[in-house]
Amino acid sequence: LQYGIVLDAGSSHTAMFVYKWPADKENDTGVVSEHSMCDVEGPGISSYSLNPPAAGTSLEHCLNQALRDVPKEKHAGTPLYLGATAGMRLLNIADSQVSDAVLRAVAATLKMYPFDFRGAKILSGEEEGVFGWVTANYLLENFIKRGWLGEWIQPQKKTLGAMDFGGASTQITFETRDMIENPRNKVMLKLYGQAYKVYTHSFLCYGRDQVLKRLLSKLLQAESYQATVSHPCWPTGYNKSLFLSSIYDSPCTEKERPSLAFNTTVTLVGTGNGNLCTLHVSKLFDFTNCSFSHCSFDGVFQPKVSGNFIAFSAFFYTVDFIQTVMGRPVHLPSDLKDAAETVCATSWSELLQKAPKLEKRLPDYCAVSTFVYLLTTKGYSFNNHSFPNIAFQKKAGETSIGWALGYMLNLTNMIPAEKPSFHKSMLYNYWVILILLFVVTTLTSLVTAICLFRYSKSSII
Repeated sequence: LQYGIVLDAGSSHTAMFVYKWPADKENDTGVVSEHSMCDVEGPGISSYSLNPPAAGTSLEHCLNQALRDVPKEKHAGTPLYLGATAGMRLLNIADSQVSDAVLRAVAATLKMYPFDFRGAKILSGEEEGVFGWVTANYLLENFIKRGWLGEWIQPQKKTLGAMDFGGASTQITFETRDMIENPRNKVMLKLYGQAYKVYTHSFLCYGRDQVLKRLLSKLLQAESYQATVSHPCWPTGYNKSLFLSSIYDSPCTEKERPSLAFNTTVTLVGTGNGNLCTLHVSKLFDFTNCSFSHCSFDGVFQPKVSGNFIAFSAFFYTVDFIQTVMGRPVHLPSDLKDAAETVCATSWSELLQKAPKLEKRLPDYCAVSTFVYLLTTKGYSFNNHSFPNIAFQKKAGETSIGWALGYMLNLTNMIPAEKPSFHKSMLYNYWVILILLFVVTTLTSLVTAICLFRYSKSSII
């Protein structure tokens, strides 16, 4: 086996993935799977802006695990990558020198390990979206698959759209036949000899954590920054005091920052009002301006969604909470809407009783469920016909879905642009013909054998 390591440095936390694949892979392709993973303790690397060296130190526990997970003789030949996403994109906007310092500190730590370190970089939102799309379709064998005899087959099936919902941004990526009116949203890919025209967009400040901060800012604005403010998306019985600095410490909210002292405290009181929550969350989107034939929101072009989709990260966790903790099915947009209203109407004590282990995130499920409903229906325009085509999943098989695998496949050139050579691959249609011929031959032989048996039996009589 060969190995590869990718550190996914997200806005709220970092995860390390160790991948493996057969060393004798043909045509520079191999069936890659997840060997192991490790969640880095503590927040994302972007939160170490005041102490960059600590960002590097935070990774050591997982890197030490990688030393054990990858055989020692393979260390030197194992590529190691770190990709940072929206949290670092925001830090780079706020202060590029600080974000550079954090990346340098992280790189210094990674270089201390015996792996083949190949760089630490900040991914663009479009890269994050496209690599997530590649990961999902690669794992589900929509590009290419191994046949019964080990040869390559190109399955004649459509690709899946990918929807990612992180801490600081959300991405939507899907193949389309429609014209992509904004060239910034268009990506042309050639994988295994097949061309793909892909639409992608990343919405910065629309990740879970940033949405919650922006919502708090809107609520404080609406009540003129009083000492006590009601929070319709928090459950009744839940109150919390916050420093203004915890709300306005982000480029996503700084334009709304009041002229009050940063250490001013505000107390928020949960009122559990689903309708009012929806009203405030909807104000986070701008559905009015569009200079294209069709937009999602904030003036961003989007063609009509088509085909099947896979929604992962916080999309999965939100819907999983609704289904497993709240016991509500989610098949249609109305199911999601009703479930969000139920979460909003559930008191803090009831929520704690249902899921005591989720105490830290429990107060925000009303707001996040409402946001996911508005994003998918009003934002991306999924309806009763297309919404059931979304699968909310965390993994495909035993491998986590996200941008990390697609990133490694790209940087190690493990998905060639060319079609696999003929003696190693057979088109799916040829396989169908061969199977049909086999079935026909078998049936003919069986019928002939039965006829001969009956004839010989009648001859004896």
